[in-house]
Amino acid sequence: MQTIPSEFLEIDRKARVYMPYQDLSLRPPTERVCDFGDVVVPLDSDRAMLEASRCIHCPDPAPCMLACPCHNDIPSAMWLIEQGRYIEAAQLYRQTSSLPEICSRVCPHEQLCQGSCVLNKTHEPVLCGPLETFVTCYERKTAGVAVPVSPPTGKKVAIIGAGPAGLGCAEILLQKGHAITIFDSKPAPGGLLVYGIPNFKLAKEVLFCRWGDFEKGGAKFVGNTYMGKDRTIDDLFKEGFDSVFVGVGTGIDAKMDIPGEDLPGVYEGTDFLMRANTELKLLPENQRQRPVLGKRVVVIGGGDTASDCLRSALRLGAEEVTCLYRRTEKEMPGGRKDRKMAKEEGAKYHFLTQPVKFIAGENGHLTAIECIEMKLGEPDAKGRRKPVPVEGSNFSIAVDTAIKALGYWPDPVIGESTPGLEVHDYGLISVTDRETGATSRPGVFAGGDGVTGPDLVVTAMVAGRKAALAMDDYLNTSPQT
Repeated sequence: MQTIPSEFLEIDRKARVYMPYQDLSLRPPTERVCDFGDVVVPLDSDRAMLEASRCIHCPDPAPCMLACPCHNDIPSAMWLIEQGRYIEAAQLYRQTSSLPEICSRVCPHEQLCQGSCVLNKTHEPVLCGPLETFVTCYERKTAGVAVPVSPPTGKKVAIIGAGPAGLGCAEILLQKGHAITIFDSKPAPGGLLVYGIPNFKLAKEVLFCRWGDFEKGGAKFVGNTYMGKDRTIDDLFKEGFDSVFVGVGTGIDAKMDIPGEDLPGVYEGTDFLMRANTELKLLPENQRQRPVLGKRVVVIGGGDTASDCLRSALRLGAEEVTCLYRRTEKEMPGGRKDRKMAKEEGAKYHFLTQPVKFIAGENGHLTAIECIEMKLGEPDAKGRRKPVPVEGSNFSIAVDTAIKALGYWPDPVIGESTPGLEVHDYGLISVTDRETGATSRPGVFAGGDGVTGPDLVVTAMVAGRKAALAMDDYLNTSPQT
């Protein structure tokens, strides 16, 4: 529900529609490709107030609010920013989002809030994401950020997975007064926010500052713990935890199942991004070395991970970086904004191209990829035209390094190690109700990509928040042993 004063709603909406628009400023491609720093030039106070004043304050509920998975009160935040009340705007975002400083940077706003802005019909949308980034940064620098907590309830909750779903769950449970311990297989908290998203999109310090808020609120972190192997959910209950949330995501790289996939010089997308973008001391011990790239790098895939790999390879010094995709650009699932920046930075694209074999040179290292041309056939089950091989069109591409960015599968280990926990589709956790995250195992809740399959950071975080509310009800009403 909007909190804008009623008298303010008498604004001249037509005048606002035609206010001058200034696009978000980016560092020049020739400069940003030389480092892993943020590509976006932050807004200053004057620019933020001017941009927020372009909001025409649609009648409640505004389309931008409905399109935001958090249902952030964006129009009210725009009004507060326009008035220079930045801390209040940041606090408004924090009422509905556990990670506003992160979602504002990594959400595909053109598909969500900004994409639903009515100004798209005649002009350019309000820059919702950068404005959210501005006020949350301002708040942290000037007033600080804290997770409000309630008196201890005596109840203990284990959260498996320190990514967006786990953090969303943790914040709500801390607010309710429950003791929280987060377990993760990696040495540091953050999940894909640290180990998947490159620094030029999300600086690690942004996540670690937010994690510091959780620590001050009482959250504990236990890293290097592969749940299902090192410990099980049954172990957690035996150790005295009253409830468990599973937010493990989908971290298993999809395979191509073609010859030569295990050759030196062929990388999994996750392994490449982790070692390219993360401080070595934060990596598992067996991954504490940078990827070794040759001059010619190929990235296989068409999603956001492919764009991240292309842009990271350019920053690591590769001379030729090319994306191979088996459909056309129109069918690419990744965001257009990231793809545009990849092209500006020097990445090339070969469409309707399917690798069928990785070829080794005399030294046993990757030296070429055999491909086949594709054409688009009839739509598949999801409505996308199916790529069909063109018989006899095989050709080879000389490469030194290949990176597979083909998507992700769930890790089946949680389901295999937890009696009574129902799973489906190769390990996705079944929930009886998406609004609560309740599973077939009493006291066990789940949310995020490990339930839905690969999705957005914001949807995983929202799932964690919803599950936390259901867990609070469970902890307050169920008899505990």
